[in-house]
Amino acid sequence: MLANWCPHCVPLSDRNVRTLARRLRVPVQRLDIDRPAQLKVADRLVRSHGDRSPDYLIPQVFLEWSDGKVDHLFTGFSEEVARTRRAWHDFLTSDWLRRIEHGSG
Repeated sequence: MLANWCPHCVPLSDRNVRTLARRLRVPVQRLDIDRPAQLKVADRLVRSHGDRSPDYLIPQVFLEWSDGKVDHLFTGFSEEVARTRRAWHDFLTSDWLRRIEHGSG
């Protein structure tokens, strides 16, 4: 989930989510919290699986597995954009992601 006005979301996280999706060969569902119908879906995801901080931090990224299980993968930071950029780099180069890509996660 993201918002078009959020510099942690667009283009930074939007681009990294698309990279992640290509690497995992999964579709992307982009939820814009400024659209009421999409906000309802985003709120349900956050309540069930996400980072429920009082600030409602965005972006938040989830992965839905083929068995229907949902995992929270990433939340942006309230600090400067460089902090979120570093977190994306760390996530995209993580051992966990490499194991998932190679089917050993």
